[in-house]
Amino acid sequence: MFNPQKPSLQECSFSIFITCDTEEELDTLFEKLSVDGQVLMPLGDYSFSKKFGWLNDRFGVSWQVNLPH
Repeated sequence: MFNPQKPSLQECSFSIFITCDTEEELDTLFEKLSVDGQVLMPLGDYSFSKKFGWLNDRFGVSWQVNLPH
């Protein structure tokens, strides 16, 4: 059963994916969405992206933010 107080990866049925134009845009978006949320993958340089982060916001909505190579 979904509990917005304790979102988990298993309960994620969809994720909003946003491609940002600048690192500043990505950092600002990630910071604001993560307030009272749960970071699933911290912002970082991953093999598939210059900078990427994944989180559940305070309402349990899953967000993936990306800055492509």
